[in-house]
Amino acid sequence: MHAATIQKCIRTALILLAGLTQASPLLSAETPTPETLKAFDRYIQAAEARNNEELAARKNFLWVDVLPDPEREHAYQLLKRQQTLIRHSPSCASRDCSNIPGGLIHDWTGITFVPGVTLQQTLSTLQDYDRDADYYRPTVLWAKLLSRTGNSFRVFLRLKETHVLTVVLDTEYEIQYLVVDGNHAASISHSTRITEIENAGSPQEHATSPKDNHGFLWRLNSYWRFHQADGGVYIQCNAISLTRDVPAGLGWLAGPFIENVPRESLDFTLTATRQALLKKFPSKQTNSR
Repeated sequence: MHAATIQKCIRTALILLAGLTQASPLLSAETPTPETLKAFDRYIQAAEARNNEELAARKNFLWVDVLPDPEREHAYQLLKRQQTLIRHSPSCASRDCSNIPGGLIHDWTGITFVPGVTLQQTLSTLQDYDRDADYYRPTVLWAKLLSRTGNSFRVFLRLKETHVLTVVLDTEYEIQYLVVDGNHAASISHSTRITEIENAGSPQEHATSPKDNHGFLWRLNSYWRFHQADGGVYIQCNAISLTRDVPAGLGWLAGPFIENVPRESLDFTLTATRQALLKKFPSKQTNSR
């Protein structure tokens, strides 16, 4: 092998290693523009209007209920087999929701079924935010309930996501729960602060300034629904997030993180929620629809 070729391979390996260990050497800082935030806010307003209408009507409470037969029955069978179902939300699948200036909107909806638990047990477990680091490790490194007033919560979560890149974020949320009736409940979560942490867990740990943020997560809203039926509880979550777009020429590095983490994170969250409830409320009962 020629010396020039060897040197080129070494340079490529060093660049890749730098990218795998930290984002800053390769990715420029990125902050959302006013136009980006306005586009996201418009999208959220439309999504929340639809959500409120569906909750008020109590019709098609779960997205699987809008599926035609026999697709709907097959979906319920998969849920009873402890599978988590994830799909692009219709508002995102029907048009290019990522087509906003300077950013990408990610809109995914998932559902899981937890047999042998009640609606009250489910809500009490999810509202025990101080234990989120137990339920959702390794994604949640640290969790703390900041305050509670009735059904309103303020929560802090330190998140860690790894997909080629490893990113640590300190995040805060305002969460509101609504009990629709004895068998139905819902919650809405809005992120109020998302800060990227450099060198997390080391003596050099520090929060980045807004101008130094790499834009891996700017906003995160989630809309949960809980339906007690069939001897357990169906849990549905619609997660809508805003990130930077994929940087030109660096798709190999940032693309997998920006594009794949939102879906995989939702899948992990729902699966971990089911596992936490089954561990906390073990039951040998099997249920059939």
